Amino acid sequence: MKKLDSCSDDFSSTTLVELAEVLRQQSSAQSSLEHMVSKLLSTALLGVAVVQRDSFLFANSVLQHMLDSAEGTLKQTLNYSSLRLQPYALPACAGKTEKVAHSIEDVHYECRWQTPKGKLLDVEVYSVVVPWGEDQASIVLVNDISVRKQYEASARLAGLVYESTSEAIVVTDEDGIVVDANPAFSAITGYAIDEVLGQRLNILASGKQSPQFYQKMWAELAESGQWQGDIWNRRKNGEEYAERLHISTSWNPDGTVYRRIGVFSDITSHKKREALVWRQANYDHLTNLPNRQRFQGRLHEAMQKSIQEGSPFALIFLDLDMFKDVNDTLGHNVGDELLKEVGRRLQTCVRDTDAVARLGGDEFTVIVAGVEDLSVVERICQQILGTLAKPYKLGEEVAMISASLGVTMYPADANDAGELLKNADMAMYAAKECGRNQYCFFLPAMREAVQARVQFSRDLHIALAENQFRLYYQPIIDVQTGKVCKAEALIRWLHPELGLVPPSEFIPFAEDSGLIVEIGNWVFNAAVDQAVAWQSFGKDFQISVNVSPAQFYANGVNPKDWLQRIESAGLDMSSIVIEITERLLLDTNANVTKILRVFRDAGIAIALDDFGTGFSSLTYLKRYPINFIKIDQSFVRNIEPGSEDQALCDAMIVMAHKLGMEVIAEGVSAEVQLSLLQDAGCDYLQGFLFCPPVPAEQFQQWMQNWRYQ
Repeated sequence: MKKLDSCSDDFSSTTLVELAEVLRQQSSAQSSLEHMVSKLLSTALLGVAVVQRDSFLFANSVLQHMLDSAEGTLKQTLNYSSLRLQPYALPACAGKTEKVAHSIEDVHYECRWQTPKGKLLDVEVYSVVVPWGEDQASIVLVNDISVRKQYEASARLAGLVYESTSEAIVVTDEDGIVVDANPAFSAITGYAIDEVLGQRLNILASGKQSPQFYQKMWAELAESGQWQGDIWNRRKNGEEYAERLHISTSWNPDGTVYRRIGVFSDITSHKKREALVWRQANYDHLTNLPNRQRFQGRLHEAMQKSIQEGSPFALIFLDLDMFKDVNDTLGHNVGDELLKEVGRRLQTCVRDTDAVARLGGDEFTVIVAGVEDLSVVERICQQILGTLAKPYKLGEEVAMISASLGVTMYPADANDAGELLKNADMAMYAAKECGRNQYCFFLPAMREAVQARVQFSRDLHIALAENQFRLYYQPIIDVQTGKVCKAEALIRWLHPELGLVPPSEFIPFAEDSGLIVEIGNWVFNAAVDQAVAWQSFGKDFQISVNVSPAQFYANGVNPKDWLQRIESAGLDMSSIVIEITERLLLDTNANVTKILRVFRDAGIAIALDDFGTGFSSLTYLKRYPINFIKIDQSFVRNIEPGSEDQALCDAMIVMAHKLGMEVIAEGVSAEVQLSLLQDAGCDYLQGFLFCPPVPAEQFQQWMQNWRYQ
């Protein structure tokens, strides 16, 4: 027994010691395990919870932070099911909440939670069911994937934009080899994606850009990684198109190029609109020549080039002679066709280095570049004059015009663009004054002449206001009876400094300035008053009043007012004769014809002045209600027995009589002229042989002394 007891004591002692050691070790291991688990839970990147019957038994700090809960309060304040799904929750969440809440099975899903403070979280949840005491619980691992979801949404949006945008997107490597492109790339270029993968983008090159253009583009890309600009490329079908291109660069971590991303849109229609707008702003719509604005740019360019190269150039200012007559008589449509043809002809007269422009109306300019010898300019001027003077076949009409050219040199005459144009304009007017259809080079003295002309125009305005005009009268003799039956009223200007100014010197100014309407009305009213004063000369006595074509064109002839003025003066309508010039004969303006017929129907005779010097023909004579033709003095002056002028005068007299018109011969200054015209059957004579134009008082005295020999 003792031995047994002894053994028993030893066993018990040993067993207890071992058991104690085992228990100690187990306790230590348990403690280590608990410590390790505690550490893992506290340092985990995931939210961790133990959930049993919808209650949190445990939640680590990460989960508490996710749910905006203070430490230790989550178990008391929140049920697991209260992290309810939103109506727009992800489909993967469907039916999962209930399973997790009641720990039915292991689940793995993504879902959207709402925290007690209303914050929305996209989460990934993994729940594992484990024994817990005599029951079960779920260990729930929660990962906040909100940022990832945002990235995924952005990626989906980027993908949607990439696929559906109307802008082409092409991705290349560092060397420009295509690695991807979107559908818009194919729509714009015509190339399918698989046709360009692995290809260089130079398959789109149109050849419009120079090698230097691409060198500059790649240099900018290498320096900044960015480039943008407009470029012309070619579609698969060969059609050229314009694109607005932006290139950006994606970099590798080591700073090398990963990808180049090109984004471009088709701006062909925009470029075409831009080109159209630019052309409309810089080119004349009628002749397709550069317009005034473009000419100004060309002129400045020529000046800069002249300075750089030390080579002078010439500026030619061109104005068409008698274009207004063609335009007014044949119509504006015909006039437009003539201007087009003038533009075409001008371009055949110059060199490729020269520039032709239309400033407007019938004014053109030519910049003759690189003039080392004035003979070059003279040859071009002569070529222009000869070419423009050839007949113009305009539909069924044929027109003849000429041109007056003014030439100025840069830098000899001026170093300013405005002065150059003024100089050329002055030289052109000098050419007109010299007889037209010629050219003149600018001379400094022309500036003084222009200043005098400006002052002359100012004085003309003053003349109207201060009643400086006078009417002179020249008698018209009946060849058969010798009776003075008519007088032509001729305006004179009694200038306070220049004295008596003849109409040839101021009427053109009046026509250009528009003053001709006021002056013409003054002449008409003064002639009516004089006709009243001379009623004693007889009921058949007539006063002829010259009416400028410019008065008709400016609507300055109002037949109703003029007829009323004659009637209110107590005169017979036949007391006044309206004299027009041949310039009006070509006019197809229905209003002009209507006015003349109103006068004729009222009893006012119409006389055609300066006959034989213009464009008249039998066709045009028939168009108007003409009573008299006045043979121009240029034919009468040189009339001699057997001369051509006598033949022409005889023919005109016969023609007029055949058409039912009477004839007045102007400029009769010798007895031989009187005799030949009388023998030819001329009806009336007018000239210095009888009396020069004189003031009304002298005319009346002359009438009292007149005796027909």
